[in-house]
Amino acid sequence: MKLLLIRHGQTPGNVAGELDTAFPGPGLTELGERQAAALLEALKDESIEALYTSTLLRTQRTVIPLAKATGLEPEILDGVHEIEAGALEKKTDHESHMRYMGTVFAWSSGDLDVRMPGAFTGHDFFARFDASVEKVVAAGHRTAVIISHGAAIRCWAGRRAEDIDTLFAETHQLPNTGIVALEGDPENGWRVLHWDQVPVGGLAMADQTADDPTGEAL
Repeated sequence: MKLLLIRHGQTPGNVAGELDTAFPGPGLTELGERQAAALLEALKDESIEALYTSTLLRTQRTVIPLAKATGLEPEILDGVHEIEAGALEKKTDHESHMRYMGTVFAWSSGDLDVRMPGAFTGHDFFARFDASVEKVVAAGHRTAVIISHGAAIRCWAGRRAEDIDTLFAETHQLPNTGIVALEGDPENGWRVLHWDQVPVGGLAMADQTADDPTGEAL
């Protein structure tokens, strides 16, 4: 199948450079709403059969234009929400950003025992994200969209896709509404078809002033 992992539109937390992972989380900025609307043009040639979001509000806001255009009812997946920041929640300093993303990429490289300060290990993250992806695959869709989160998508794809590695995920940014398109399934493996390093709609939809910790290249 074809799996389109899409990061949500811009949030106030992204603008402020916050590690903002708690439920239900913020909605979208005005730019984030425009980014979400731009998904229609970006995905017009895709034969999308299902839409999924995380439990967080920003993904559910991002999917609205797609849902209206396709007539598909989005389904919420329990396991594709952002990686919990724990003791680093709401931190904006560079050291906290690096500790958070350093933990994320330790997991994608296989060191699953590392624990996010005050939160979970990589075992916990992959168990929940894998279970959600398996549910989507089991539904039999040929093409499905999952609106998820920057660190979560980069971590999962960096480990599960067979044709990229952790270094690729570290050094390739994933901006708001950036798309990671994969083909395959859990049994036979996944390969990356493309990894967008600009928002849908191009650089006109980018905010160069935002300090976005989970989307930037390291």
